[in-house]
Amino acid sequence: MSKFCVTVIAVVLVTALSSAATAKQRGHFGLGPLGTVKSAFARVLAPGLFRGPAHHRRVHVRRAKNAPVALKSAPVALQNIPSATSQPSGEEELVVGRLFTDPAARRQIAATAALAHYGDRSTTNGWWSHGHDGYGWVGPLFWPFAYNDILGYAIFGDGMGFWDYGYPDIYAGVFGPYGSDELAAYMAPPSSGRGERRTPPLQQLCGDAGREITGLAIDQIQRVIQPTEAQRAALDRLADASNSAAQVIQATCPTQPASTAPARLALMQQRTAAILSAVISLQPLLWDLYDLLNDEQKARLNALADDQLKTASANGAMKTPAQGCEASLPTALQWPAGEIEARLHPTDAQRSALERMQRASARAVEMLSYECQPPKDAITLPDRLAAVDGRLGTMQQAINLVSDALEDFYSTLSDEQKFQFELIGQKRAP
Repeated sequence: MSKFCVTVIAVVLVTALSSAATAKQRGHFGLGPLGTVKSAFARVLAPGLFRGPAHHRRVHVRRAKNAPVALKSAPVALQNIPSATSQPSGEEELVVGRLFTDPAARRQIAATAALAHYGDRSTTNGWWSHGHDGYGWVGPLFWPFAYNDILGYAIFGDGMGFWDYGYPDIYAGVFGPYGSDELAAYMAPPSSGRGERRTPPLQQLCGDAGREITGLAIDQIQRVIQPTEAQRAALDRLADASNSAAQVIQATCPTQPASTAPARLALMQQRTAAILSAVISLQPLLWDLYDLLNDEQKARLNALADDQLKTASANGAMKTPAQGCEASLPTALQWPAGEIEARLHPTDAQRSALERMQRASARAVEMLSYECQPPKDAITLPDRLAAVDGRLGTMQQAINLVSDALEDFYSTLSDEQKFQFELIGQKRAP
């Protein structure tokens, strides 16, 4: 390995570990994805990039009328950032493993990217933020690092990333915080010629880690269970399915911004359906592997989550998901009936459609406030993946419910009323 490569790796690891230490002081706990390593590489190689801190079922998704959404058909290679699979073995490999389980970088990247176009980059505030510094929407993208959140909860029992998602994200889809110019900046290609980019390439947030993420997860499982030959074959099948699942999720990375509420909810529908489909595809293969394990291997695998939770509790970092679990929403997420009335001056027919949408939103809050925390009896990896399946199914139903009502309301609006409706969320942005 060249001296340059060694130097880059050293700086990367120091940068990433520094972020992890900072997060621990702040009491963060959760899954820090491979994005931790990617973020550190990005800071070294592109200094201007980051400035601030159930079982088988049919996956049904309805596409919103008047909402053309183009999706990538295949994963896009990460630009100018080395693959984590090229990391050296030994002590450095163990460091990378620790980074994979650290939450700091994922939340820092999401917060920085979500607020890239607003004035005070030192703050992570935003009315559409999650309760633990994360963001469900970053520009045109819903649920950055989705696969990391799934693996983090399933393997390590870290529910903070996954279970933070809920009704607030639907609300942010209806009342989008970004204007068209801001959205366009996220879609700009890396070769745009600008000397400095304030927002990361969208592919980094879409989850193009692919094989790197699943590779780290599978390596962690293999290291713990020390598989026999028969078990190794089952693990290999799970690894292949995990790679495919990551690609399915990545394929929902938007190629053009959604500038209207119906289009944003269409993106939510498609991405949630893809995440659910990926999870469903993994469940039988995970059970195949788990059934081959002896009691000692199962105990060691289950201990991954136990150890993580005990460490977090000892550090005072153990928290429960916040926003999505509250039937009484914070002020920032209350239905803006007065503002809609003042901006749109709706007719009686439009008020009737608006009331139906408001009832649909209230029903979505109710649905997503029920069983919105990690179930205490999900003590095994297959159980936790099944819990992910159930939660995603509920989210999909809630999104569909609001989307249908929104389409009906939106279709009654004039162009000027649509324009005024889209300004509601943007006017609240920092």
